[in-house]
Formats: sequence, structure tokens, C-alpha cells
Amino acid sequence: MDTSESSTEPQSPDPVAVDPPRRGWRRWAMDTRPLRIPAYRRLWSSTIVTAVGSQLTAVAVPKQIYDITGSSAWVGAASLAGLLPLIVFALWGGAVADSMDRRKLLLITNTGIAVTSLLFWLQAVTGLESVAVLMVLLAIQQAFWGLNAPARNASIARLVPEGQLPAANALGSTVMQTGQVVGPLLAGALIPVIGLPELYLIDALALCVTVWAVYRLPSLPPLAGATTRRAGVREIAEGFRYISLHKVLLLSFLADIIAMVFGMPRALFPQLAAETYGSYGEGLALGLLFASIPIGAVLGGLFSGTFSRARRHGVMVIGAVVAWGLAITGFGLSGNLWVAAACLAVAGVADMVSMVFRGAILLSAATDEMRGRMQGVFTVVVAGGPRLADVLHGTAGSAFGPRAAVAGGGLLVVAVMVALAAAVPALRRYRV
Repeated sequence: MDTSESSTEPQSPDPVAVDPPRRGWRRWAMDTRPLRIPAYRRLWSSTIVTAVGSQLTAVAVPKQIYDITGSSAWVGAASLAGLLPLIVFALWGGAVADSMDRRKLLLITNTGIAVTSLLFWLQAVTGLESVAVLMVLLAIQQAFWGLNAPARNASIARLVPEGQLPAANALGSTVMQTGQVVGPLLAGALIPVIGLPELYLIDALALCVTVWAVYRLPSLPPLAGATTRRAGVREIAEGFRYISLHKVLLLSFLADIIAMVFGMPRALFPQLAAETYGSYGEGLALGLLFASIPIGAVLGGLFSGTFSRARRHGVMVIGAVVAWGLAITGFGLSGNLWVAAACLAVAGVADMVSMVFRGAILLSAATDEMRGRMQGVFTVVVAGGPRLADVLHGTAGSAFGPRAAVAGGGLLVVAVMVALAAAVPALRRYRV
């Protein structure tokens, strides 16, 4: 590693420098300024590999469990087996990321994820066929992921200037959403050709590329003058106290919880595909419903130049959550599959805008010594919100019907978000 990349604090472009105005279609296209920074470019490039490779394993694990058991209940149990380690280690990982060199933590955790993928391949290629082993490996992998995500996200603010944080978040989120579309499609195409074991092996090999990219990052230790601390329960609790004392951070988390818990209707997609849109073909309807939100998010990312330079980050979050709620309401009211898919795609665009500016708020409003813990809580919120939504929408769908549950949830998102923004002005006033 050359000396220019081994400094404690990487050099990034002057945050107050003004780029020439973008003309024509470039005004609308994704803002790629952060990619001019070599360190961020390496981190982002590693995300491309991880986004697709992780989805191969995400498809292979439930497929293998179903092949062994013939039971969807076991597939659901495996999902829950991975949730608890993710929550626990994301919270702890945030504290760890604030107490040690984040580059070193990324090296350790990415290596751990790669070794776990290799073990997935080993159990598959040897024909072990043990659900218990699969669930243990899944729990270990999610624990490593929980440790990894806060360090990765918290590092961005050390690599790019504050004015480019929305653009950097848009770049990263677009890649992750693209992986959610491309990865499962690629897995579905490859399974009949090469089989399940090789999917795990491809993921493990891809993660080696990620480890190399992280190795090339500059050192990211705690900033000079930061208090030396251990990563324990006290430090995790300190992170929650920090959130409670900084309203804009608390409100950014609440905005995502409102949108996801009340307005994420994916648990009702199978019923809607069978009952409401069955005339279009249940398989087509189900695939389209699940794909529409990620596709909309990708489109939002590709045209993020339309919004990523906005300075009123709080207003952008509020507007995006309200737009999400309105789009979900339209989806619930629609009896036409293509209109429903279009509404979900609009919701995906709104979700991308919300992710970009919530992420920017977390990185800009928190001090560097707290960013890891903020990202740990962020990881838990992002992982837990949709799962709570599954329970809520499943129950409401059974009680009131799926379309009423979806439309009602969307309206509830709008009402609660508007009421919160009116009652607590900190978020709508936040700007950079």
C-alpha cells in the first residue's frame, strides 16, 4: 500500500468547491462525483460484487431448505434464525465500529462472510442435507453482516465531503437495489444449469474481490481526540441516549419505521396475486409485484441527479415518505395489475429518495465517534421494520381483506408522517 493511502484521514475533494453546472440530460442523471475519490470508488466497487453475490446465497439457502423439508414453515423459521443475530450484532457492531479502525473491521467481517459462504458450499457439495447446519451457518453469516454494515456505512463520511453524501448514498443504494433484481434472476437461471452448490461457491469467490477492495482502503481509525472506549453494553446504551437527545436523528428513524411498518405490504403479495390479479396469471402477477419496488428504486437511483443536490434533507425525507404512502394507497385501490405495478414502482422511487436523505442525515448530523452506533441502529430498523410489517399486514389482510389493508396502511403512513412533521419541526427544518 503506498503512503498516499495509509494516512489516518483520507483526502477528499474540497466540500465547498463548485462543479460546473450540468447541462442537458446530465442534470437528471445520477451524480457520480463521489466516484472521483479513489477510496470511495473502491468501497463502492466492492458493493457491486457483494450486492449480486449475496443474493445468490439469499436464494440458495431457502431453496435448499425447501428441497430438504418440503415445508415453507421451515423456510420461514430459517429467516427468523438469521434475524436475531443480525439485530444483536448490528447494535454491537456499531459500537465496535466507533472503537477501532473501520477498515480493519471491514476486513475481518468480509473475510468471515466469505468463509461462511465457503462452508455453505462445502455442506451442499458433500450432500449433508442438514437443516440445522444451514440455520447455524445462516445465523453466523447474519452476525458477520450485522458487524459489517455499520462500519461500511459509517466509513462513507470519512471518504467523501458532506455535500456529496446524498450522491454517495444514491450510488450505494442503487447498486444494492440492482442486486436485489439481478441476483435472484441470475440465481434462477443458474440453478438448473450448475446447481445449488456452485451458487455458494460463486458468492465465496466474489467476496474475495470484496476483501481485496477493502484491503486497498486507507486506514480509518477513530479520529484524533476521540475518547478511547470499549465496545460493550454501556456504549450501545450511550448510542440510544445520543439518539434521544438529537431529535433529527430520532425523527429520521421514525420516518422509516412509519413507512415500512404501516406501508410495506409484501406479506399480501401472494394473496393479491392469486385473488385480485389471478386473471393475469398468478406467477406473472407475483413476480411483478415483488420486482416493482426494487425496479422503481433502481430507476430513482439512475436519475438521482434530480434530487441528490437538495440541501433541505429533512423536507426531502418527509416528502418521500408521504409519496410512498400515497403510492401504496394507489396500489391498494387498483384492480389492474399494470397500474398496481406502476404504483409500486413509484413507491420504489420514493423509497430511494428516503434512503438517500435518511442516510445523509445519519452521516452529517452525528459526530464521527457516534456514526458506527447510529448505523447499527439504522441496520436494525431497516431489517426489522419490514418483518413487523409482514405481521401487521398479514393480520389486517385477514381481517379486512388485502386491498383494504394495503390502502389503509398507505393512508396511515401519510397521516402519521404529516402529523409528526407538524408536531416536531426539527426534521423539516434540517438542512446542510
